[in-house]
Parts: sequence; C-alpha cells; structure tokens
Amino acid sequence: MNPEQYAFYAAKLRYETDSWDVADMLRRGEPLLLVDGRSAEAYAHETLPGAINLPHRTINADSAAMLPRDRLLVTFCDGIGCNASTKTALKLTELGFTVKELLGGIDWWKRDGYATTATVGEAVDCGCGG
Repeated sequence: MNPEQYAFYAAKLRYETDSWDVADMLRRGEPLLLVDGRSAEAYAHETLPGAINLPHRTINADSAAMLPRDRLLVTFCDGIGCNASTKTALKLTELGFTVKELLGGIDWWKRDGYATTATVGEAVDCGCGG
C-alpha cells in the first residue's frame, strides 16, 4: 500500500460525498443539512428537497449563526461547471462547521434519479462568479 495515496483518497472521502451517499444518509435519518450556495434566484428556480439557501457571497459569522453545529452540512451548487459549493464549504469550514461538498451538485443528483424542486422556466445565473 502506498501511504500517501491512501491518505489522499481517505481525505477526499472526509470532505466530499456523492448523491447516493447523501440520499442514503437522508433515508436513514442521519443529521445533515443541505446547503445550496447559489444565488437566491437559482435556489428559487430549482434546488434539492429540504435544502436551505445560503449564497456563498453572503456567508459570514452573522449569516451562518442560525446553522446547526451538531450536524453535517452538505454544500452543493449546479454541478461541475459551478464552484459555489466549494466556496460555500470553504467559508463554512472557516467558521468551524463540519462540511462535505456534494460532487456534481444538482446535475449529478438528477442524473442519479433523485427529485428536485424544479420549476419550469429559463436557465438562471447561479451566482458563482466572483
């Protein structure tokens, strides 16, 4: 076994998750909170059931004060073309929360057959830039 390689993959699993694992955790009633780091407009258009919206650009100690500290926060965004989930995870980690990032975001969640709160309409700006 290559210890460096093992450490790399173990670290990835500590900080990243996929839609199957999240859906399984939800089914089992594990304490987690889905955090959509995109803009309020993108969140209103489509998000994951039960998710809250906390746009990454607004995250600070005050805006995150209402978040529970006794559960895992799973951040997400549109998918691989969007990095709001990473920015959200970074800011929440900096504030002392336990965080994992959902790989593939909403795109991969839907690809794996899980429901969203989709509404009919035009594509919206996810608010990731900047």
